[in-house]
Amino acid sequence: MYEISLPRPIKYGFQQKAYALALTNFCGDTCRAPTPFLLSSEPVMHPETRKYNQSLAASDQGICALLAAEIDRALPEAENKIWHAHPVWFLDGNPVVGYSRLKNCVRLLFWSGQTFEESGLVNEGSFKAAEARYLAANDVNTKDLARWLSKAR
Repeated sequence: MYEISLPRPIKYGFQQKAYALALTNFCGDTCRAPTPFLLSSEPVMHPETRKYNQSLAASDQGICALLAAEIDRALPEAENKIWHAHPVWFLDGNPVVGYSRLKNCVRLLFWSGQTFEESGLVNEGSFKAAEARYLAANDVNTKDLARWLSKAR
C-alpha cells in the first residue's frame, strides 16, 4: 500500500470527501491519505500570513494567530493575502477584514465596520472603516469578533 503525502491538511468537509473519492477512484485500495490530513477540519493559515505573524514580537504573535484563526473559521470562503504589507481577507475581491501591528498594539480593521453599529468598534477615518485594538491575546473577545465577522459578509 502506498501513502500519499499532501503539502497541508485539506480544510473543509466537502474537500475532504472529494479528495477521498478521487483518491479511491485513482488508486483503489493500493494507496491511502495520511489520517491527520483527512480528519483536519481546522482552516490552515495562509503561509504569507504565518510569515507576517512570525515577524512580530511573541505577544503580538499570539494576538495575530488568534485573529487569523477566528477570521478563517468565520469566513472560510474568503481569500487571505498580504495586502499593503498586512494580512487582509477578501470576499468577492473586496477587502473585508485585516489586521496590522501599530506602534503600541495590534489593530483589527473592518472595511465596512461603521455599518455594524457595534460599541466595541471605533470609527476609523472618514469612510466606513472601524477598528478594535489589542494589547494582548486575552483582550480579544471571540464572541464579539464572531458577531462582527458575521456582519462583515
